Amino acid sequence: METQMDFIENYPAYKPSKNEEYMSPAMLEHFKQKLNAWKTQLIEEASSTVSHLQRDSDTPADPSDRASQEEEFALVLRTRDRERKLIGKIDKSLNDIQNGDFGYCRVSGDEIGLARMEARPTATLTVEMKRKQEIREKQGVA
Repeated sequence: METQMDFIENYPAYKPSKNEEYMSPAMLEHFKQKLNAWKTQLIEEASSTVSHLQRDSDTPADPSDRASQEEEFALVLRTRDRERKLIGKIDKSLNDIQNGDFGYCRVSGDEIGLARMEARPTATLTVEMKRKQEIREKQGVA
């Protein structure tokens, strides 16, 4: 099964034309399609997980097998919870496309950059601002 990172890595990158303006209508349409496809994939994987958990929910008699099954289920559920949060970020990014904020840093207002948006289409900070945020978090300053 493809993971979300496989999906991002395999999705074709946008190739801007010469002198194309940053976050042009064509570029925004590319990211809208990419985000919607990613969201659809995550929703399909979540549905598949529900089916898997329902199919394999019989409790094994052996305590070791039962512990392994519980650990597997816990891991799957943690992964799906992270993906649920990611769907929220995707929705926020789709909203940002609609209101003209997509691709711009929410702190500085600077362009985040096409390469970073391709790698992480839900990014809301430039690399520099993200680094500063992480330093503040490590220092215990929110």
